[in-house]
Amino acid sequence: MITLTETATTKVQELLEAEGAAELALRVAVRPGGCSGFSYEMFFDGDIAADDETETFGDAVRVVVDPASAQLLQGAMLDYKDGLEQSGFAITNPNASRTCGCGQSFS
Repeated sequence: MITLTETATTKVQELLEAEGAAELALRVAVRPGGCSGFSYEMFFDGDIAADDETETFGDAVRVVVDPASAQLLQGAMLDYKDGLEQSGFAITNPNASRTCGCGQSFS
C-alpha cells in the first residue's frame, strides 16, 4: 500500500475541501501504458470495492488502492512539492526499475 507524506496529506485534504467532497477517497492506481510500461493514475472516488485496500492519513484523508495496483505500490510514497523548480504530486516507488523522464510512468 502506498503511504502519503504529511505535505501530500495536507494538499489532498485541501483539494477535497475545495471540491466540497470530504466523503470521497483518493484512489491511486497503476495502469498499463506510458512510455515505460506502467503509469500512475490518481483521482477522487466514491466507489469503493470490497477488495480495495483502504488506509486513512491525517484526520480524514482516505486512500484507496485496488489489489493489482497495491502489489506494484508496496512501499511507495506519495509526496507533494510546491516550489519553483518542482510543483505537484510525485510518487517514489522502490518497485520501479526504470522511470521515464516525466516521472509519470515506470517499469
